[in-house]
Amino acid sequence: MMRRPVVLASTSSARRALLSAAGVEHEAISPGVDEDAAKASLLADNATPREVADALAELKAVRASGKRPGALVIGADQTLDFEGRLFDKAPTLEVARERLQLLRGKRHQLHSAVVVALDGQPIWREVPSASLTMRPFSDDFLDSWLSRQGEGILGSVGCYRLEDEGVQLFSKIEGDYFTILGLPMLGLLDLLRRHGALDQ
Repeated sequence: MMRRPVVLASTSSARRALLSAAGVEHEAISPGVDEDAAKASLLADNATPREVADALAELKAVRASGKRPGALVIGADQTLDFEGRLFDKAPTLEVARERLQLLRGKRHQLHSAVVVALDGQPIWREVPSASLTMRPFSDDFLDSWLSRQGEGILGSVGCYRLEDEGVQLFSKIEGDYFTILGLPMLGLLDLLRRHGALDQ
């Protein structure tokens, strides 16, 4: 029996790696979405950071689904919520340093939305959140850490990668590991099994 094809509506190497590591054969395509414009419109309508993640994940899944009829198309988005304010990816290491100083010693949330669309319609969604508390690290530690990390951290909304040295920034983490990495996997894998993309 043929498996239903899976498409990831994202060019994120991290999300591709998560699917591949879990044994999910997939094709990755650009969703063709102007994320900045969509985000600006949502924020103008007073959407919360969690609502922004959900809406963008759906937009990506539905838009890409129109290009791949019959496939299960995965759209995902992650937002960082600090005291009700949404943060985008930092454009430079200088901005990343300022952000990490702002988050230092405090708690923030990551909202990771994943939506699956089939033939242009969303059929499943999940928007789990994780709560992360940074320890009160010193400026010297931060500067040394940033010099080792380099511009690779600019691909993350939090300016850290928990899967490597980013874990040193934290004193407490509450939430699912995959939620923090930007693609909640357990519910998604269950959905893929139920719709014939993976073995039961």
